[in-house]
Amino acid sequence: MKKIIKPWIVAVISIGVSVLIYLILALIFAMENFVFGISISVIIPAIIAYPISNAIYKSHKKINAQKIEIEKSHKKTQHSINYASRIQQALLPEDKLFTENFSSHFIFNKPKDIVSGDFYYLKKEKEFIVVAVADCTGHGIPGAFVSMLGISFLNEIINKNKTENAAQILEKLRVKVKDSLKQTEKNSTNRDGMDIALCIINLKTNKLSFSGANNPLYFFRANNLQELKATRNPIGLYPKEIPFKNNEIQLQKKDKIYMFSDGYPDQFGGEKGMKFKKNKFKELLITIQTKKFAEQKIVLNQTIKKWKNNKYEQTDDILIVGIEI
Repeated sequence: MKKIIKPWIVAVISIGVSVLIYLILALIFAMENFVFGISISVIIPAIIAYPISNAIYKSHKKINAQKIEIEKSHKKTQHSINYASRIQQALLPEDKLFTENFSSHFIFNKPKDIVSGDFYYLKKEKEFIVVAVADCTGHGIPGAFVSMLGISFLNEIINKNKTENAAQILEKLRVKVKDSLKQTEKNSTNRDGMDIALCIINLKTNKLSFSGANNPLYFFRANNLQELKATRNPIGLYPKEIPFKNNEIQLQKKDKIYMFSDGYPDQFGGEKGMKFKKNKFKELLITIQTKKFAEQKIVLNQTIKKWKNNKYEQTDDILIVGIEI
């Protein structure tokens, strides 16, 4: 708390200054009524300075008390958010699951706030591996709540159903999200949900099944980029809902797969404050294909940092997952 000068001290200082000024003037101009002048020099500052300084003192004291309460409240909130972040991180798949099932991988996860609306997912079920990257509505605490719902629903769907078709998983996920968030045509203002890229890899046949809700999948074969397009629908209520499309490809050894949220291409920066954009993001991925995944992650981080150039705040959560077959 900043030390505040008490009102009586202000009044005494004001009287002292006033008397000093009067004495100097009295000596210069040989002023008469010396006693009267001194009296006026004491009374007027006391009448003016004390009530004004007293009002300022009380106001400052109140503001400082409020500041202390706000700081306490902020500290408690920060502690709660940090704890929520630890819970969210615990729900994400361990890095060793990626290491055990893929030749190489990287996870570039850069939340806008402490907790994130983006999440990545990996689950092995018999000979199938399900991998997903999702971007929930909003970021921070609201996005984190939806992300935890998404992880829980994916676990439930995959545990209870066959995992051979990615589109079927997204259809079931859409139903669960709409039901849990009470999204109906009558409640059409509630548009919370998520965009997601989800793929299933059959370890025996190396066949990949992919379906996306607004988010595509990029894969490289011999450094050539191919894109599996997403269905233009989110997971959640949408005015014109259409079935999610299932895409299948036969994977080969050394194929590289990239799934991501829109945080990276939507980041504002550069000389003109424009979005990074998907085409530039594709070009960047093409240029780093000869590098190892660990190096790719470094380049991705350096590039977006340079793009922001300390002039622009992070626009949204950023998440990119790369895996090599």
